[in-house]
Amino acid sequence: MNALDGIRVLDLSRVLAGPWCTQTLADLGADVIKVERPGAGDDTRGWGPPFMPDAQGRDTQDAAYFLSCNRNKRSLTCDISQAEGQAIIRALVPHCDVFIENFKVGDMARYGLDYASLRDLNPKLVYCSVTGFGQEGPYKDRAGYDYAIQGMGGLMSITGERDDLGGGPQKVGVAVADLFTGMYASVAILAALRHAERTGEGQYLDMALLDVQVAMLANMGANYLVGNKVPTRAGNAHANIVPYQVFEVAPAHDAAPEAKDHIIVAVGNDGQFAKFCTVIQCPELAQDPRYATNAERVRHREILVPLLQERLLTRSKADWLTALEAAKVPCGAINRLDEVFNDPQVQARAMVDRWNHPQQPDLCLVASPIHMSKTPVRKDLCPPQLGQHTTQVLGDLLGQSPEAMQALRDKGII
Repeated sequence: MNALDGIRVLDLSRVLAGPWCTQTLADLGADVIKVERPGAGDDTRGWGPPFMPDAQGRDTQDAAYFLSCNRNKRSLTCDISQAEGQAIIRALVPHCDVFIENFKVGDMARYGLDYASLRDLNPKLVYCSVTGFGQEGPYKDRAGYDYAIQGMGGLMSITGERDDLGGGPQKVGVAVADLFTGMYASVAILAALRHAERTGEGQYLDMALLDVQVAMLANMGANYLVGNKVPTRAGNAHANIVPYQVFEVAPAHDAAPEAKDHIIVAVGNDGQFAKFCTVIQCPELAQDPRYATNAERVRHREILVPLLQERLLTRSKADWLTALEAAKVPCGAINRLDEVFNDPQVQARAMVDRWNHPQQPDLCLVASPIHMSKTPVRKDLCPPQLGQHTTQVLGDLLGQSPEAMQALRDKGII
């Protein structure tokens, strides 16, 4: 048994926010039917290189990007711009519990696939729209992309090195506005399914990337609203905790002369700071009234941090990490991705899954981080080939004959 066994999702989303949401639902056991354009599919199928190699090492048509967010789904090709394609979607709606789309505001209404048009077909339907700016407001008709949302939502104004140290605004290395919106959408869908289970009543969910980006400002948003002061970029430092940042350390003995190395020190309370000072052989700093409490360390960070940096340059990363971990001082390395996937903890947590894909019998992908003792996540459907399940879905759910499906193929509908 999986947690969402019996739940079926009709997924008309593409790229990342919507597919990230539906991949989470699929991992939890939902039957996700991914609706894609005939002949083209989800845009991310072509967002490479890298592309998945086949068994002979030749590039296939599926990019790693697509593979990252579409496991455990079935692919149905259907041209929803055509009346017969729209009819197929409407015929599937009574068989589904969730409908998700990320088209521009108004597009679904033009196709007769908006919530108002579909709820009569299935009163329990949970209908989720994912857009850049939501269904109302002065920006509702704009296209919203993660990069722009990170800028407009304030994240880039607080991400990057300080201006006085030569920094500038910096986006995050992955599309966090998309990913967070996908996760918030999955939570909202689960809540709406619970409501539908209790009452028999579906509902409409309006999810916007900008809303989510503003919400995920978290403590930085609260710092501004409470303190009435605009936060600025702090590089790898923390706005409210000191020392909580990256420090340069001595390079390893076998490193190149120009090499630099770094560690993360994440001291979260005064007791940890005292231990940290002992490890770096500066116990007097923990007794100095300017640094004894976190509030004072934040106020005097410009004096304290250079003193700590000077000490940390005296030993290598390996030496410092060993000493700090032994003293229970929170710290960490800054790993490249090859180091991440070779890390014994990452391996112990089984964060890489192997899939038997029709074109690649040993496909490695990042695993779901969800670990459940009674209802484990699914690992049975590798990311689908374009239209791989069209015949299965239309035959099993709609009872269409092979002849009827061939006629639709001849017209380019599926």
